[in-house]
Amino acid sequence: MTLAFIGIGNVGFALANRLQHLGHQIIIAHPDGNSDSVREALAQNPHWLVQPLQMAIDSADIVFVATPFKVVSELLSGLQFKGKTLVDCTNPVGPGVSHGLKSERSGAEVVQELAPDAHVVKAYTIYGYENLENSNFPEYNVKPAMFICGNDANAKAQVTQLNTDLGFETLDTGALSQALHLEHMTLLWVKMVRMGGRSPRMVWGVLNSDK
Repeated sequence: MTLAFIGIGNVGFALANRLQHLGHQIIIAHPDGNSDSVREALAQNPHWLVQPLQMAIDSADIVFVATPFKVVSELLSGLQFKGKTLVDCTNPVGPGVSHGLKSERSGAEVVQELAPDAHVVKAYTIYGYENLENSNFPEYNVKPAMFICGNDANAKAQVTQLNTDLGFETLDTGALSQALHLEHMTLLWVKMVRMGGRSPRMVWGVLNSDK
């Protein structure tokens, strides 16, 4: 598939790099193809295309937004997605690692409002980029879980397939309104790992039993 990335920092780069090596075509969607972030990304992986935002969206099968949340409104306003899947990898973070929208609604729901003709799926936010670079835990007989949510079943199926390609087990948590809880999981992970000194290779697992 052709995947467009709006945002190519730690999270965007980790996902794009892994998915490109798995056979997907990557487009960096950026209003300035000569920006420092684009040049740095291409220096590490020169195989990617760079296109303006709308052109990249039109060319892609799936679009990822992996920017700081504070710039999402500026970047997404006025863009046309025409029913495509938009994967929200952003996190609204406020002072003291609090929820940036005061837990009144999720950042993913804001993204959906900004892109009403997209099918938004929340994914790839509950860990740091280290586990997107490498999802392999050979010492355990279980895959790390990637929690997702969204309102469109087909869009979630697309993301589920990407999760499988990346080595994750998908846990579909339900409608997009569940994103608020996933964003709180992100804050928990950040507080334990970035602030609490736990290994960034800490992941969530899902254990099921039919007994």
